[in-house]
Amino acid sequence: MKALILVGGFGTRLRPLTLSVPKPLVEFANKPMILHQIEALKAIGVTEVVLAINYQPEVMLNFLKEFETKLEIKITCSQETEPLGTAGPLALARDKLIDDSGEPFFVLNSDVISEYPLKQMIDFHKAHGGEASIMVTKVDEPSKYGVVVMEESTGKVERFVEKPKIFVGNKINAGIYLLNPSVIDRIELRPTSIEKEVFPKIAADNKLYAMVLPGFWMDIGQPRDYIVGLRLYLDSLKKNSSSKLATGPHIVGNVLVDETAKIGEGCLIGPDVAIGPGCIVESGVRLSRCSVMRGVYIKKHACISSSIIGWHSTVGRWARVENMTILGEDVQVCDEIYSNGGVVLPHKEIKSSILKPEIVM
Repeated sequence: MKALILVGGFGTRLRPLTLSVPKPLVEFANKPMILHQIEALKAIGVTEVVLAINYQPEVMLNFLKEFETKLEIKITCSQETEPLGTAGPLALARDKLIDDSGEPFFVLNSDVISEYPLKQMIDFHKAHGGEASIMVTKVDEPSKYGVVVMEESTGKVERFVEKPKIFVGNKINAGIYLLNPSVIDRIELRPTSIEKEVFPKIAADNKLYAMVLPGFWMDIGQPRDYIVGLRLYLDSLKKNSSSKLATGPHIVGNVLVDETAKIGEGCLIGPDVAIGPGCIVESGVRLSRCSVMRGVYIKKHACISSSIIGWHSTVGRWARVENMTILGEDVQVCDEIYSNGGVVLPHKEIKSSILKPEIVM
């Protein structure tokens, strides 16, 4: 079985982190985003993953070579010379995706994090006998999204309503699809949208079915959603009583700590924190709702909340970093500095406080 992951372009919404690595390689819960998906695909028997990509394919492939061997799964790239939207990449990768087996293939948006119930999706797809299955998720505010209107009993999709003004349903496209090879025949090789151009036609032929995603879902392509996604992901680990979660007198709520990280005396860590490999957290530090990436050094009594601290950055003593502050790679925050929502580009030194959300070039 094969899968295509829509990797796309520059990852502008997650800058300054994506100035250092392509977005799918940014760690989420101590693991590159795309690896969460590749591991889930491998677990249900996918043997080949194709990455649809138009930016820095060599960086991606060099990085993933190591995982190809470790996971025993083939990873290839299908490179766009121009952005092809969400459907064009399927036409471009046609020869990689279609073989003699006639088996359906998965398509995933690379920003989506969930429990990936892919096995259930295969069973669902076989049972309804249509041409395509999409995963949908329930949301509280459907007016912000494209809503999928479906028959509750069978899952058959009737229509799509983009950002509805009146309530038509609360289920939205979750960015995980299982498609028969015939779907590719419906797609021209040009920039085109699978959601707006391809799925409505399949629905009109009564061949599109939607499965409601059990468990959590988040598109973690921007910082605020990344932090929410971290909470949901850690909640899910807790629910499945995972041994990965940290325990101890200094831990509050759900926390992931890499085994190579060092944490000093009298810290309070959590809830909803991920601390990456090689990090040093000195005594008296307070961390909550934040992601601390590989090689970060946090000095005594610093306080960090609702923020992302990029690789090899340093946060000084008694510094306070909060309100969606994003530090790029190798940023130095000096002692006793306050950052209120600062977005700091890589390799900067912050010597004076950032009092309101702004970008520090």
